[in-house]
Amino acid sequence: MGSASPCSGIRNGKSREGLSVLVPDPKVVRRLLTRYASLRIADAERGDPATTRELEDVSYTLCVMMGTTGIRDAVAKADTLLLGVGRTASAVPEPAGRGGLLAV
Repeated sequence: MGSASPCSGIRNGKSREGLSVLVPDPKVVRRLLTRYASLRIADAERGDPATTRELEDVSYTLCVMMGTTGIRDAVAKADTLLLGVGRTASAVPEPAGRGGLLAV
């Protein structure tokens, strides 16, 4: 897509107007979605303060990375990003044990 920026998990891209835009790294987004889903389950099962706090942190990070103010929108945009990456990278298979989307 573009060159990697010094910020972990963000790449530079070009918008239609030719301006630079930040595009989250799909690998980082996938890891965040996986962590988010795991924490949602753990929080529902246990509800301890440490898990709840980590869930809030991961939710906030997803919102910032996806440019949204709500976790539902962030998850939807992340899913859309990962679906788009899957279509463009379908000619190059991922190594065994990697890939796939997590339904959140």
